[in-house]
Amino acid sequence: MGLIDIELFTTLDLVGQAPGGPDEDPEGFPFGGWQAPLLDEVTGAQIGAAYEGTDALLLGRRTYDIFAAYWPHQDSGEDHEIATLFNRVPKYVASRGRPDLSWAGSTQLGPDLAAAVHEIRDRHEHVKVVGSLDLVQTLLREKLFDRLDLWVHPIVLGVGKKVFEAGAVPTNLTLLAPPVAGPTGTVYLRYALAEGIPGTGDMSPPPDRGVGRDG
Repeated sequence: MGLIDIELFTTLDLVGQAPGGPDEDPEGFPFGGWQAPLLDEVTGAQIGAAYEGTDALLLGRRTYDIFAAYWPHQDSGEDHEIATLFNRVPKYVASRGRPDLSWAGSTQLGPDLAAAVHEIRDRHEHVKVVGSLDLVQTLLREKLFDRLDLWVHPIVLGVGKKVFEAGAVPTNLTLLAPPVAGPTGTVYLRYALAEGIPGTGDMSPPPDRGVGRDG
């Protein structure tokens, strides 16, 4: 059984909306492209390495449309390695509408998302979910993922769609590797889904039972 691996770029206040450019999601969001000034060669190399072994993409409709308009045309240049990977592997699109599936290897999922994700997991070794915040909310809520990779950038926006929003439910995670920081302060965190839900405890000091008192 393969892995469903969510890959997200986020700010310190966990905004994940439109990191790549102002036209990704322009409606009412003034910070489209917030990630661009924070990219550097070290982080770029880490991002590229994070996709090694990916053999399928699982995308929401908006992210799919953005990717389909860009990646098929990046045969050369600094993005050609990721472009080659994205163009080669199957793309699965979660959408209630009728997306244009002209990007080679694209398939729209059926209405039963949970069943579709299980089928994809059985078919592939390493499925990447990139961006697709609306889809991510469902995957988080239903715990239909195995790994959660966060690229946390050293800015606070105060507005925008957040990683943990409508899909936040009590969940345990396990850190898979020590955090890796780039020169601009971006930190890469890799987590795996763990069993159970967060526990609780009592950190108040123990009661004074009179030990050492006279009498």
